[in-house]
Amino acid sequence: MRLNAPRIEPVDLARLDTDQRAALEPFLAPDASVVGGKVGGGKILNIFRTLAHAPKALTAFLGWGNYILSRRNALSPRDRELVILRTGYNCRSGYEWTQHKRIGLDCGLSEDEIARIKAGADADGWSDLDRAMLRATDELVADHFVSEASWAALAPIGDKGRMDLVMTVGQYTQVSMILNSFGVQVEEGWEVDPDLKR
Repeated sequence: MRLNAPRIEPVDLARLDTDQRAALEPFLAPDASVVGGKVGGGKILNIFRTLAHAPKALTAFLGWGNYILSRRNALSPRDRELVILRTGYNCRSGYEWTQHKRIGLDCGLSEDEIARIKAGADADGWSDLDRAMLRATDELVADHFVSEASWAALAPIGDKGRMDLVMTVGQYTQVSMILNSFGVQVEEGWEVDPDLKR
């Protein structure tokens, strides 16, 4: 966590204005289906309560984020979470890592794989494709460009897969910048990985 307290407090759900209520409507509905948006008991995550200060931006953000987290993304859920977790780790986003570690486990990543994500592409045990995705993620975060060697190594996921990998890393780099800069704190009861604590 970059900050120990929010710079922008999450909105009070009992005091929403009309625009904020409209932006948060996907989470307020009893059958809310926004991926990862609620925790047990229907509590809306701090990221969304914080972004509700800019309700029109939140609405656009949710539309794009839902594409990245959907089956329309050519990356398998496991591969998507591999890339998201590496992005969050590279961006030093304790909130992102904490949230997506839970999602990654649900999508088929093992505890061992999640631990190895921190070490990156050179850790033992990765397949060639895992290694290529991790390396491309590192390049995108560091240099905003996938090298020719990494692009070629990503051939098994095809052009759509390569596009979605770049867009997924871009989305979660943005998310990490938002979380880090606004000081969004993890939900009550969540534990931040010691490697990502301040």
